[in-house]
Amino acid sequence: MQELENLFQELTHEKLLSKEELSASGSNRRYFRLESKKTSLIGVEGTSIEENKAFIEMAKHFYAQGLPVPQFLSQTPDGRFYVQEDLGDTLLFDAIAEGRKTGVFCEQEKELLRKTMRKLPAIQVLGAQDFDFSICYPQPKFNERSILWDLNYFKYCFLKSTGLDFQENRLEDDFARLSELLLRSQTNTFMYRDFQSRNVMIKDDEPYFIDFQGGRKGPLYYDVASFVWQAKAQYKKELREELLQTYLDALKEFMPVDEADFREQLKHFVLFRTLQVLGAYGFRGYFEKKPHFLQSIPFALENLRAILKNEFSEYPYLLQILKQMTELKQFQEVSVRKPLVVKIYSFSYKKGIPQDDSGNGGGYVFDCRAVNNPGKYERYAHFTGLDESVIQFLEDDGEILPFLEHAFELVDASVRRYKDRGFANLMVSFGCTGGQHRSVYSAQKMAEHLNSTFGVEVQLIHREQNKEELFPSKSTSHPTAPTPNQPINELTN
Repeated sequence: MQELENLFQELTHEKLLSKEELSASGSNRRYFRLESKKTSLIGVEGTSIEENKAFIEMAKHFYAQGLPVPQFLSQTPDGRFYVQEDLGDTLLFDAIAEGRKTGVFCEQEKELLRKTMRKLPAIQVLGAQDFDFSICYPQPKFNERSILWDLNYFKYCFLKSTGLDFQENRLEDDFARLSELLLRSQTNTFMYRDFQSRNVMIKDDEPYFIDFQGGRKGPLYYDVASFVWQAKAQYKKELREELLQTYLDALKEFMPVDEADFREQLKHFVLFRTLQVLGAYGFRGYFEKKPHFLQSIPFALENLRAILKNEFSEYPYLLQILKQMTELKQFQEVSVRKPLVVKIYSFSYKKGIPQDDSGNGGGYVFDCRAVNNPGKYERYAHFTGLDESVIQFLEDDGEILPFLEHAFELVDASVRRYKDRGFANLMVSFGCTGGQHRSVYSAQKMAEHLNSTFGVEVQLIHREQNKEELFPSKSTSHPTAPTPNQPINELTN
């Protein structure tokens, strides 16, 4: 985009050498890393001018207050494009990945979480000082309208999609009571609204806050509920209590705190935030078909089941419906610990490495181009790595056999660990010049090997050949893994 290139060159007076588009999860904004020899900045394209304005004004105000946010640098006159400081690539969500996946957080991960909770009161309190909330988008403050928007988001985008029968008037009565309760504690503070570990960057072991453009004036409790009860974070009760206490101790530096009253009010915000999240997951997952959000639904439901153990006498019908919803057959059969699915691609390097649609950023990529190429011979031009003549050429030539032995050894180790840790997705790609012979052969052999050895489901995609094959999961629970030195033909035949 020429607009971002122009902004970069105006700011740095340096030649732009690369522009890489970054993942944006559920956002409609597009992010790019802009680099020269000396400088790296983040360029953003946002189609909502009002939302862009909200972020830019917040970023300037927070940065001036000494808060840990990216520095805003420049924008185009129409407000559609802007450039900001590059904080690197490490999300807090990724920095605590091992803890999230195993449920056991090491001390380093816990300290990053504690640091984040210690800094949250500063952006809530200092961020609100002398700030013009009228620029907030789409609402300047947390009010009844915004609450009911979120509750109806849950009702229409998630609850109704379950097929559960309910009396809408009784549910709306309880929505109104929940809204009244949430609004009883108004504070002159900044409410981040989407405060969770995907919106915190780690730079030099310190947290920095990003993506706060949906913020507004609102109560403190919402952000605490959003972060500590983030669905896919999987914090256990003890860690949640530690993080909450860390936050309360830090908040006392800014204002007096009645801890018992805070905790009592917080539980209602935890329920409300969980419903809002399920609404978002329903819309982004069921309607927009985004896999990251579909994968998060079981975790949010587990949160909801735990939350419903609390007493909420103020809205009995809502709780009745929620308990019925969590007991529906389709949700009882969904396990948070999903079986491993391996997705294997063959591809042409000329057309780029396949994109990962699981939300995990990709996996193994093996380069087959050093192997003797059947494609240089005219008689193989109309065949692929699935055809017997090409298979015989590759195996008789012999170069591809030790190549695959090493690939099997590497991927086998990951499959074992992924199964042990309950990971749901692994991606393996084989590339060659045209995506026709060597990569197709290799991907096919890897798929057959993993399915027969470990019993895992394998989704095989020969991208350039427009062919797909499914190897269903087998019931074998304790497969015997091959030894690294076992001959290749014994592994695959």
